[in-house]
Amino acid sequence: MQLFHTIQGLREALGAERLAGRRIGFVPTMGNLHDGHLALLQQARESCHVVVCSIFVNALQFGLNEDWDRYPRTLDADMEKLQSIGCDYLFHPADSEMYPNGLDSQTRVVCPTMTDILCGASRPGHFEGVTTVVTKLLNIVQPDEAVFGLKDYQQLAVIRRMAQDLCMATRIVAAPIHREADGLAMSSRNSYITADERPRAGQLYNTLQWIADQIKQGRRDFSLLEVEGKQQIGSAGFRVDYLAVCNSRNLEAAAVDDQEVTVLGAMYTRNARLIDNLSLTLDTRGKADAE
Repeated sequence: MQLFHTIQGLREALGAERLAGRRIGFVPTMGNLHDGHLALLQQARESCHVVVCSIFVNALQFGLNEDWDRYPRTLDADMEKLQSIGCDYLFHPADSEMYPNGLDSQTRVVCPTMTDILCGASRPGHFEGVTTVVTKLLNIVQPDEAVFGLKDYQQLAVIRRMAQDLCMATRIVAAPIHREADGLAMSSRNSYITADERPRAGQLYNTLQWIADQIKQGRRDFSLLEVEGKQQIGSAGFRVDYLAVCNSRNLEAAAVDDQEVTVLGAMYTRNARLIDNLSLTLDTRGKADAE
């Protein structure tokens, strides 16, 4: 695996790969890699000749009083994991490389839809930081495809819309959620969960599954399901950020005749904010299958 800190160095190396006719896959990350990240890279490997990973903790997507300063930075361990699965290139730029003119004067990429609800309502400016840095990274790497995990469902939807609106050539690919044995979605922030909270941390996923089961059984009172689900999470000792049954395509509140529905939720542990989702496809008879 080759490590690059500069845009120019990475571009030159990938330019040679491109001239050789090799297909390039890309997985952007903020590091502190776990098996979920590695699965994204393995998925990219299945359809591409060359796999690129980036590790950059992007200050632009962190709000006030968020965890940018303490976000885990584990480069040595991350590199060992990347080498073990055959990643070809790692891009690990400094802040000054990504934002040479500083954050305050950085040109921003703004997606006008789906960014002020759900996670966007709790984290103002977050998605503007995401779309800006992802645009920069896609311009730097110029991959044939970029793989993003479905755990960040809203982020994936926003990035897909951004890529479509900006006529980007990169294909945006979704990868399944990787989970722990109890259903907890793998996340770099899971390390913030305290030992006493950990046995209960799967409650968010349990609640999403319960709502999905209720929908499968024919319930369409989505607002009431949200209220009941929030009560379940609260009873487990966690604070709910949001719990919503949405149209899978535009993330608006689901209608009773929607065929593609996603249940999304976020909850707070003592030191972490956890997110998760579960999608359903409703057939013409009103039944549903979980995805």
